[in-house]
Amino acid sequence: MARFKVVPTILKLQFLYFIGERRKKKPHTHVKMFGTTLKRAMLGAGAGVGIGMAWKQQEVSAFWGKQTSPVSNLAAIRKQVEDLLDDRPQYGPEFVRLAWHSSGTYNRKAGNGGNRGTMDMEPESKDGANAGLGVPRSALEQVVKAHPEMTKADLWVLASLISIDAMGGPKIPFYYGREAGKVCPPTGRLPDAAQGQDHIRAVFTEGYGFNDEEIVALIGAHAIGGCNKDRSGFEGPWTHDPYGFTNSFYTELLNKHWEINPATAGTPNQQYQDRETKSLMMLPADMALVKDPVFLSWVKKYAADEELFFKNFTAAYVKLVNLGYDQSKLQVTSDY
Repeated sequence: MARFKVVPTILKLQFLYFIGERRKKKPHTHVKMFGTTLKRAMLGAGAGVGIGMAWKQQEVSAFWGKQTSPVSNLAAIRKQVEDLLDDRPQYGPEFVRLAWHSSGTYNRKAGNGGNRGTMDMEPESKDGANAGLGVPRSALEQVVKAHPEMTKADLWVLASLISIDAMGGPKIPFYYGREAGKVCPPTGRLPDAAQGQDHIRAVFTEGYGFNDEEIVALIGAHAIGGCNKDRSGFEGPWTHDPYGFTNSFYTELLNKHWEINPATAGTPNQQYQDRETKSLMMLPADMALVKDPVFLSWVKKYAADEELFFKNFTAAYVKLVNLGYDQSKLQVTSDY
């Protein structure tokens, strides 16, 4: 995943206003406003959110099997993460990127890697693909210290799940039991946003074991956040609502006319801009999804059906954050 852009101050102020109103009415459920009421106030209510929430409210135990709780105070952990989101909304996409990049160190041919909470060690911490991730790691350190019963790897994943739920996305089952690593996995295994479909399949299929529908579902997380030039070399958001987890990445990709941003033409960081507003961007790896006919078929399906996107993203994200582990030996809960 690419690097996320700092949100404008006015967006944060609007977010905090709605959080305050929510707290007056119903304490500790305010985070739900992150991707729903705030988005509606700014952009107008959309039917897609309602469809997505229907998937969130389904009984997940029938699909994911027996569920147990790792600790008795998951609600306290959630409250701490929510407080961080209140203070700085851009933590939401950053927590997702942190869990993503920690898990994306896996390689199935080598049979090693995966999230073991080692990104604060060198050389993983110095990997250019992880530029800027010291910010969310530092923010979560207070939560890590407050909950020694949970490994750092587990907590990073849990923070990402809370953030996705908070931004209006699906409530994804939390598998736990990850190890506390002492040695970093090899670097250079994460996808390169400047590459096309062959590279995408080399990383996601050969390296991680994902099929095409899973690949396109995972890249749909580009609905949130944005790129920051001093981290990735790219700049800008993918959507007009960088804190709403919806299927908007796909609808923007299909409905806008995309052209090379002339300021980046011919550079290693060439990116695309929408012709209509020139305020959104797409990466070469994003554009590969409409150039490849199989990828494109899934883009169209997810653009037309947010519930399908949520369902497939949930399954693919669980698989992603569990890379490097025997999932049958992990425990699972949705009670967070």
